[in-house]
Amino acid sequence: MRITFVTMATAMVCLMGVHGDVQPQRDFDLQRFAGKWYRVGLAYDSPGFTALYRDKLRVSMGILNPQTNGNVNLTMWTQRSSGCRSKLYTYEKTAIPGAFTYFSTRHNKVKDITVVETNYNEYALVLKHKKMDREYTQVALYGRSQKVKPEVIQKFRDFATSHGFPKDAILTPPPAENCPPSGR
Repeated sequence: MRITFVTMATAMVCLMGVHGDVQPQRDFDLQRFAGKWYRVGLAYDSPGFTALYRDKLRVSMGILNPQTNGNVNLTMWTQRSSGCRSKLYTYEKTAIPGAFTYFSTRHNKVKDITVVETNYNEYALVLKHKKMDREYTQVALYGRSQKVKPEVIQKFRDFATSHGFPKDAILTPPPAENCPPSGR
């Protein structure tokens, strides 16, 4: 009885790390999730984000590589005004498959990453959450290609609005040109 209570209490603490009522993909399979993804949609609740980045944001490409310890390395290429830039992120596994954390050197904070839904071969909805001076949440739509079906875009928009994102904070940017550069 005591072991069951401790196990349940531990599970509840872990679930509290996943933002609100959002749960990770059921039976999440990291090996199937690995590989190339394009961030084709983004919703962000940071004030002013949309106004500042609406015209600058482009589709980003990432390569997700699972590590033997269950962590994940993600290399993302993003188009900036200064050119195409890559950055390596290390997502640390949690006790819940599909939920990860990573330390943001930019914000000097730990952020939660949750793979909310994926069919592994076409799209993924991913939620990123962090606490700073207030809580910030971001929803990203990833596709295995730079273009996804209109019904997938609608699913992303419906998910974002159902979690309180205003419609003008939901972006589907145009493709990046030569980012990453050809040959990579």
